[in-house]
Amino acid sequence: MLYEHQEGRGIGLLEKLRAYELQEQGFDTVEANLLLGHAIDLRDYELPVRILTFLKISSLRLMTNNPEKLSAVSASGIKVVERLSADVLASPYSARYTATKRDKLGHLSSVSSRIPSVGNEAPSVHG
Repeated sequence: MLYEHQEGRGIGLLEKLRAYELQEQGFDTVEANLLLGHAIDLRDYELPVRILTFLKISSLRLMTNNPEKLSAVSASGIKVVERLSADVLASPYSARYTATKRDKLGHLSSVSSRIPSVGNEAPSVHG
């Protein structure tokens, strides 16, 4: 597993917090980044691709919903034999964010865009 720390689509933690403030005012994640003067997504996938190449990885299964990550790996000559979804169950708190990523950023998703109402979440099962 490779994980590259690029918080807030590459804008950093402090700017991500500023973006959250704008989202609380009704802007979506894309609009917030733009209002702060940033590109929609500043991330670069060169380092992970270089690591995979260094490790002589020629094919892999990639867990992502982000088409940019999928394109970066494929363009490097590494064969993506399977894309695994990174979907999570929608909640009243995440559904708008997930829908924005799907609708404005082209993220691949099978999660419903219906926003559940607060208090109607499925009960937790502990055991």
